[in-house]
Amino acid sequence: MNSSSPSIWQIMKSKGYSRREFLQFCSYAAVAAGLANSHLNAVVQAFEKKPRPPVVWLHFQECTCCSESFIRSSHPIVADVLLDLISLDYTETLQAAAGFQAEKCLNDTIKKYPGQYILLVEGSVPVKNDGVYCCIAGKTAEDILQESAKDAAAVIAWGSCASNGCIQAASPNPTGATPVHELINKPVINVPGCPPIADVMTGVVTHVLVLGHGPELDNQGRPKEFYSRRVHDTCYRRAYYDAGLFVEMWDDEKARKGYCLYKMGCRGPVTYNACSVTKWNGGVSYPIQSGHGCIGCSEAGFWDNEPFYQHLASFPGFGIESTADKIGTTLGIGALIGVGAHAVTTNIRKHKLIEEERKGTTDDSTTRETTAGQD
Repeated sequence: MNSSSPSIWQIMKSKGYSRREFLQFCSYAAVAAGLANSHLNAVVQAFEKKPRPPVVWLHFQECTCCSESFIRSSHPIVADVLLDLISLDYTETLQAAAGFQAEKCLNDTIKKYPGQYILLVEGSVPVKNDGVYCCIAGKTAEDILQESAKDAAAVIAWGSCASNGCIQAASPNPTGATPVHELINKPVINVPGCPPIADVMTGVVTHVLVLGHGPELDNQGRPKEFYSRRVHDTCYRRAYYDAGLFVEMWDDEKARKGYCLYKMGCRGPVTYNACSVTKWNGGVSYPIQSGHGCIGCSEAGFWDNEPFYQHLASFPGFGIESTADKIGTTLGIGALIGVGAHAVTTNIRKHKLIEEERKGTTDDSTTRETTAGQD
């Protein structure tokens, strides 16, 4: 890594921030990254001495909402120095360079800093028809991805498009939109959401900056610090769900009282994200608090889980570790098995009774037993 590149502390000092403000920023960054207090000193040392890592930010099939989210981080200091945390060497959306100059920035970063630069990917990658649906500088999105990911120190997939395909991968998926982790042969940190929360994005980058590796991930490649709990479990409307108090119609009296939105299609019980804890817009609110149910945008295939305003099977009263869908499916299957077994048993007994009557071998006790079994 280029040792002449300034550290984060040097950048902040040049902007007029005091040492106290720098330490406050380090504390915030540690919390955002999900690091324990014991790691605060490591954060300070990393931001004070380590040169900023070079970063390549690729854009494929997406709407740029992830970038919009990232540059609008809520913390006042982060809002000013966020992009100075990293040396953003290449990004089609924010860079001043264009044409061959932009491509030179990309190629130079990859060649000069193998094993050191961080690769951020926004958008899904089309693979159908030789990838013609997304080409930059004469190269397909997949070719650019493979070339850029090969020597990257870490690969982060921003948003649901890069993490699971999102709307582009919705049925019938005409472009063959594919998430990043299915195309490259190395670990990928998935940060899904449409878009992901700005402070979550900052936290993931901070974790990589400080510790030199990504955070602990779940089985879908998502950081457990931010995606280990369901929106439902930490929702302030959860008490209304447990009490059986639901909004029945948009803007009815129950909606005005802030009752649970589950019957209006809220996917909070089956969605893992930090929305109800970290929140949006400076920690002011999140969709459910604004009166709209969660649509599950951080879950794979959420665009195909329509209609959004139709609630799932509800079985109030079960513990928070069981989703309503799982319980409903289990109970439904159990009931069907019970009904089916009863029907089969009854038909066998009826058939046996008919055969015995035909042969004249039926006695009264058998008839009574069979009839009782049918009842």
